[in-house]
Amino acid sequence: MQNDPLILPSPAKLNLMLHILGRREDGYHELQTLFQFLDYGDEMTFSVREDGEIRLLTEFAGVPHDHNLIVKAARQLQAQSGCTLGIDIHIDKILPMGGGIGGGSSNAATTLLGLNHLWGLGWSEDQLAALGLNLGADVPVFVRGHAAFAEGVGEKLSPEYPEEPWYVVLVPQVSVSTAEIFSHPLLTRNSLPIKVRPVPKGNSRNDCEAVVTELYPDVRKALNLLGKYTEAKLTGTGSCIFGAFPNEADADKVLHLLADTLTGFVAKGSNVSMLHRKLQDLSKETGTRYS
Repeated sequence: MQNDPLILPSPAKLNLMLHILGRREDGYHELQTLFQFLDYGDEMTFSVREDGEIRLLTEFAGVPHDHNLIVKAARQLQAQSGCTLGIDIHIDKILPMGGGIGGGSSNAATTLLGLNHLWGLGWSEDQLAALGLNLGADVPVFVRGHAAFAEGVGEKLSPEYPEEPWYVVLVPQVSVSTAEIFSHPLLTRNSLPIKVRPVPKGNSRNDCEAVVTELYPDVRKALNLLGKYTEAKLTGTGSCIFGAFPNEADADKVLHLLADTLTGFVAKGSNVSMLHRKLQDLSKETGTRYS
């Protein structure tokens, strides 16, 4: 067991494309999407407790402590592993809620991987990903930590190796409800499945974009403004808009031009998440596997 606090990143993700193939009888949607990570995200600090208590020390407006995905992840791992230790968790939160860049799912995955390390559980990545799927469809890709083509509800993952450009990510000040978008009558649900790998270029659309931009004018504005400089796209079912650039200087220049009207950030795309790079470094230091 580690007594010193463990500080881990909780990275953002982008959906480089998102196609909806249909709706299942259970109400979930069959989809295909391409995930890539950003070297940008929240920072989480974990401190082991001996008394078994799970405490999230950072408050989230409108989200009760016991309903937070971070707390649910910790409690499920504790219960399923039989661990008697507890944890104090603090988070420096910069990823927006409802932004489509995976904030809550990433936080849950970082919690699972961090506690597996701190509590000395020795769970495999497969075990942690299976637990994560109970928390949300996007949690497994963060647990596995590699850019991936996802199918099913997002849980069937195949590693992918897209280019790793610099991105401008715009953050309209609205929170988009995933449930609202997936239940909307105007959402198209009949995309033909992609059957070749890697995903062919030209398949970069997001089937949720038309509905999100119809319901949220601020998102449509951000899409149009960034679209003057590069191909601009919606990520996931959230509010964030992104576009790729060949280098950091070009991305910074465009963000500066848009800064008077929009909030955003510049980040490097990465096919291996910065969380997993950190855990790999820790494993080298301690001589142990991190999952």
